[in-house]
Amino acid sequence: MQVVVFSAKPYDRQFLDAANEAAGSPHRLRYLEARLTPETAALAQGAEAVCAFVNDQANAAVLEDLAQRGIRLLALRSAGFNNVDLAAAQRLGITVARVPAYSPESVAEHTVAMMLALNRRIHRAYNRVREGNFALDGLLGFDMHGRTAGIVGTGRIGLAVARILSGFGCRLLAYDPYPSEEGRALGLDFVTVEALLARSDIVTLHCPLTPATHHLIDAAAIARMRPGAMLINTSRGAIVDTRAAIAGLKSGAIGLLGLDVYEEEGDLFFEDLSSHMLQDDVFARLLTFPNVLITAHQAFFTTEALTAIGETTIGNITAFAETGRALHAVSIEKLA
Repeated sequence: MQVVVFSAKPYDRQFLDAANEAAGSPHRLRYLEARLTPETAALAQGAEAVCAFVNDQANAAVLEDLAQRGIRLLALRSAGFNNVDLAAAQRLGITVARVPAYSPESVAEHTVAMMLALNRRIHRAYNRVREGNFALDGLLGFDMHGRTAGIVGTGRIGLAVARILSGFGCRLLAYDPYPSEEGRALGLDFVTVEALLARSDIVTLHCPLTPATHHLIDAAAIARMRPGAMLINTSRGAIVDTRAAIAGLKSGAIGLLGLDVYEEEGDLFFEDLSSHMLQDDVFARLLTFPNVLITAHQAFFTTEALTAIGETTIGNITAFAETGRALHAVSIEKLA
C-alpha cells in the first residue's frame, strides 16, 4: 500500500522504515512533517492509507476529505484515539487502527522518574549546582517508602507503575471502573475516585481520554485531594483542567505537579519553538512555578516503545492490505 505518514520526525522514519523492511518492504511510505489538519489533508492524494499521531486532527471534516481521496485506512501510531471522530470514520468506511500496547514500562518508568525528580527537586538542584549554588534550602523531599500513591487507571501502564511503586514500599490505592485480579495481586486497594484523592500523597493518572474522563481532575477534584499532594499526568492532557490546576498550585492544594501531556499541546509539543515567543498564556503560567515539572509528551520515547509502535503500525497496514481488516481496529463502541 501507499501510505502517507503525517507528523513524521526522523525517529518515525527510522523505526517505521525498519519495521517495513523487516516485513519485506510491502508498503511505500511517504513522510510529511506537516500535521494532519483540514488544510493538509489534500497531501494524502494518491495514497490508500494515512498514518497519524496523537496531535493530528481526524475530525469529520478531515475524514470526509480523506475518504473522497480514496483513503480506506487511518493507522494511528498511538494507543489513544481521542483525536478521531470514530462515528464519522464508520460512516465513511474508513478503518481506524491503533497500537494498543507498546512497552508500558516506558511510560511507567517516566512517570516514576517525574515523581522522584519533583520530590527531590532534581531539576532545581541541577540548575543550582551549575550556577555554583550548593545550598540545600528549598530542596527538602520525603521518603517514598510508606507514602500512599493513588493510581487512576489500571491498564498495562497503571499496573507497571504499581509494580515499581510497590518496590519503593508505597501503599497503593487504585481506581478503575473494572478492577482486576492482577491489580489486587499486586496489592492494589481499589477504592472510589473520591477516596483515592482524599487519601493519596501522590496521584498519578493512567486512564484514556473519554467524555467521562475529560477534566476528571477539575476544581472539585482538586479540592478533595490531600492538601499539598503530588499530581502526575502522563496519560492525556485534557484529563486535567489546566486552569484549575494552576489555581490549585497557587492555593497550595497541589504541592507538586508533573505533566508529560497538556490539553492544548497540539501547537507546542514535538516542535522546536526555542526561538519563538510562547503564545499560550496558560502554559507560560505553568512554567513560572518552581514546583512544576513538564516534559513534552516524552514518556513513550524509548527504543523498545518505538520499535513496538513501528512493528504494530506496519502490521496493521499489512493485515488491512491483505484481508481488509487491521489487526487492532478501533470500533465505534470504544466511544463509550
